[in-house]
Amino acid sequence: MIKSFQGVSLIDFPGVVSSIVFIGGCNFRCPFCHNPELVLPERLASIPSLSPEEVLKKIERRKNFIKGVEFTGGEPLLFPGLMEMVKEVKKMGLRVKIDTNGSLPERLSSFLGIADYVAMDLKSSFERYSEAAGVDVDLERIKESIELIKKFPDYEFRTTVVPGLAGKEEIVEVVEYIKDAKRYVLQGFRGIKTLDEKYEKIPPPSRTYLEDIKREIEGKVGEVLIRNV
Repeated sequence: MIKSFQGVSLIDFPGVVSSIVFIGGCNFRCPFCHNPELVLPERLASIPSLSPEEVLKKIERRKNFIKGVEFTGGEPLLFPGLMEMVKEVKKMGLRVKIDTNGSLPERLSSFLGIADYVAMDLKSSFERYSEAAGVDVDLERIKESIELIKKFPDYEFRTTVVPGLAGKEEIVEVVEYIKDAKRYVLQGFRGIKTLDEKYEKIPPPSRTYLEDIKREIEGKVGEVLIRNV
C-alpha cells in the first residue's frame, strides 16, 4: 500500500533529482526506526492510502523535471504492485531506486536488469542482527541479498549508527560482510521519533565519532560516506 508521495527530492537518490514513493508495511521492527507510522499496523491504518494510478499520474506530471523515482518504506518489496509501478516509471524514461532491508532476496532478484540503484540497510553485526531488526532474521537471506545487490548497476549498503546497538565495533564487523563493495554509508542516528520510544532518549553519535569509524573502515570498501549529520 502506498502511504505517501514526495514530489521532489535532491538528496535521497544520489546524483538524481527524484520523486519518492513511500510504501507502508514492514517485516522488521527495528527499535530505532524513524518511520514507525509506515511500520506499525495500527498506525498504518490511520493513514489514507494512495492508488498506484494516482501516484503514477503525479510522476508523469513531473517527468520533465525529475530524473528518477525512489521506492522506500517500510519495506517496498512487500508491496505486490511494486514491479508494475517500476515498469511504468521506466517507460517514462526515469531511473528507479529501491530501498530494502534485504530480507527478501527472491523478490529483489526480480528487479535485476530493471532497477538502476538499490540501497540495502545492514542493521548491525550478524551476532546482533535480530536484536537490531526487532525480529528473528534469517541471516542466509541477508547474505544472499548482499551478493545480489552487487550485481545492480549502482548500489549502496548503509548502517544507521546507533550507540549501544550498531556502533564502531559492530560496524567493523559489518564491513567484513561486504568487502570490496562499491559504497558504504554511515547514517547518523537521530532520536527525534523512533519505533521504540526508549531510543528517543539516546543522543545521536557525534561527527567526530562517525569520522573515527570512517577512518577505521576505509580501504575495505570502495567508498565510505557519512550522512544525516
